[in-house]
Amino acid sequence: MRKPIMAGNWKMNKTAQEGVELVQAMLGDLAPLSSVERVVCPPFLAVPDVSRAAAGSELRVGAQNLYWEASGAFTGEVSPAMVREFCDYVIIGHSERRELFGETDEGVNRKIKAALAIGLIPIVCVGETRALREGGLTETWVRGQVISALDGLSAEQVAGMIIAYEPIWAIGTGLAATPADAEDVCGGVVRATVRELYGAATADAVRIQYGGSVNPANVFEIMSQPNVDGGLVGGASLKAADFVTLVRETVRAKGL
Repeated sequence: MRKPIMAGNWKMNKTAQEGVELVQAMLGDLAPLSSVERVVCPPFLAVPDVSRAAAGSELRVGAQNLYWEASGAFTGEVSPAMVREFCDYVIIGHSERRELFGETDEGVNRKIKAALAIGLIPIVCVGETRALREGGLTETWVRGQVISALDGLSAEQVAGMIIAYEPIWAIGTGLAATPADAEDVCGGVVRATVRELYGAATADAVRIQYGGSVNPANVFEIMSQPNVDGGLVGGASLKAADFVTLVRETVRAKGL
């Protein structure tokens, strides 16, 4: 059985001290919920302090981005080695990076390869806009993003990574996809595309998250879907009680 993974993407929220306080506030409640993998992804400047605060626990730390070059004259960027010093995971290709900062499918693929080469586990984001969804293009768009992201990767690499389906129209809007919608895309598009490219064993192994207005009120129904292996969560990860509830409800939904 795939181990569920709940990851909190803090985005541009929390100073280093606030991040430490948030982690300290939830470590005790998260400790017994070990059947779900728990990850927090702070802003870069908070990563070292949050990593130290989580040391000795099972809470893992991820970064929100990286650059594919090892070093050099890339002002404002952070290398894979800099991330790996403190993190086990890295979010790659979030829709906000694509929409606001011009990230391309090619760049996402290069970042995935750089992350894997240094031992980071990528959380690779895919998802469609409202216009694409209303035009009936969700499957075509998401399938294309998955194919581009995985280009040149081995079956073993794909089996160990995370793919997060985040419909752009649901991120931060309060308009979450229905549980059936999440299942249809996570299973019928993302996992189906991996199966087409790499076979059943790899498709059965890769973990697929849903993200987009997941909250304590809807998480149980979404996580009850067989092809949804966890969540990549924004706003609901910024309060200790809410994040703990997300993890606890995932345990309940998966019968763990």
